[in-house]
Parts: sequence; structure tokens; C-alpha cells
Amino acid sequence: MIKDSRIDSGKAFDWGRTSKEYAKYRDIYPKEFYEKIHSLGLCTENQNVLDLGTGTGVLPRNMYAYGAKFIGTDISENQIEYAKMLSKENDMNIDYFVASAEETHFPENSFDVITACQCHFYFNHGIFAPQAHKMLKDKGKLVFLYMAWLPFEDKIAGASEELILRYNPYWSGCKETRHGIIIPDEYAPYFQLKESLTFDVKVPFTIDSWNGRIKACRGIGASLSNEDIAKFEQEHLAMLNSIGDNSFSILHYCAIAVLEKI
Repeated sequence: MIKDSRIDSGKAFDWGRTSKEYAKYRDIYPKEFYEKIHSLGLCTENQNVLDLGTGTGVLPRNMYAYGAKFIGTDISENQIEYAKMLSKENDMNIDYFVASAEETHFPENSFDVITACQCHFYFNHGIFAPQAHKMLKDKGKLVFLYMAWLPFEDKIAGASEELILRYNPYWSGCKETRHGIIIPDEYAPYFQLKESLTFDVKVPFTIDSWNGRIKACRGIGASLSNEDIAKFEQEHLAMLNSIGDNSFSILHYCAIAVLEKI
């Protein structure tokens, strides 16, 4: 269980409660997302990569074929169990450990790249920044990655977001617009920004997969009661079925920030 005054007005949430849905419905980053990471010389052959906040191992599993050696950590034991299961099912040799970013300790100069996808805003940056600096090799890269739907430009995303806020008005993961990743000041003594980019993607969904994706967000599955989750799902499905099309795409934007160790 996590409570952070910076997030959802301090309302508690637990990613472990939604691990099953997360494993099934949150593996949605499109191919161009991973290709962009690889094109920047990241997570490639012969690199040692630490993926923080790995969840169900989405990033390591999808980039495994590029040849890097991955280790994934996450604060949720349930998420790590699903990551191990999915990796084993696909014959992927990825090591996973339960730990927060701040408690992830490996020897100095262990990694070429450290990634944090969809999770850096949870970190205590004052603790994490010097720790990441130690774990990275000379000129190693710390990479923050993010993808979000655009509710003011995509009708289905906007309507779904309005419904989330009706059930959870404290949810702060809303009203996204395109912007680069903001790097907290705590990183300045240890890293320099090398790349910052954003780009749009259209992510395909069905009614079932989009409903599952929304249920697996922090504002619903990780924080509401089972009774409220069931009520939300019933109302969300009714809304989606009223659209008429079972297949559609949701407009998202992706953001990547690459920091280099100094």
C-alpha cells in the first residue's frame, strides 16, 4: 500500500490489487515505442539494464529480443510474481526482485542503462538520484519513459476519464496534455540531460481491452473497493457499447528523457 501526498491527494493505492488485470491489459506500448528506445542506443545487445518499477516486466519482456541483459525491480510482490511467470512462459532469462527504487542497491558501475517507465514520479528523487549515479557505469544512461492518453483530443479517452473522476475525484493522473518529462533538480549534480522527446501514437483496443486497461489504472483497480470497481466496470462497459464499434484506437503521446551520468 502506497500513500503519497503528491499523488491522488494522499489517497492510498496498491498496484498488487490489480496485478492480474495489469498483466493482461497494460502491455500496450506499441512497437514504435520500443523501436524509439532502441534507436537511441538504449537496451541493446551487450548492455546491462536495470528496469525500476518494472510491474509485470513489460519493458524487459518486450525489449528482450534486442539483446540486453535485464534485471527488473518493483515495490509490489504481486507484480513481480506475474513478471516472473510471464518471463518464464516465454523462456526469457530475466531476474526480478521486490524493492522500491530507493531500496534497489547493486554494486557501483553495474549497469549501462537504468530505465523507469511510467513510475519516476513516485520516486524520492533526493534518495534515488545519487544511488542511480553509483549503480551506473561511466557515461551510463538513466532513462525516464512515459505514455498517456490525450483526453482533450480523444473522445473515448475523455469520456472514460470523466467516469474515473466520478468514482475517484482524488485521482491526479488526469487531464494530460503533451509535454516533455520534467527532470527534478535533485538530478543536476549527478546527470546531464542528453535527449528529451515526445511523439504521438495510436494504440489499438477492443471494448474489452480498453475497459481492462482503465480498470488497471491507479484511479480504479489499485485504489477503489471491489464493490465500486464492479459498479465502475458496469457503467464503463455500457458507455463503450453505446459507441457501436468493438475496435478502435486511442490517441496517446509518449515522452522519453535520457540523462547521462557525469
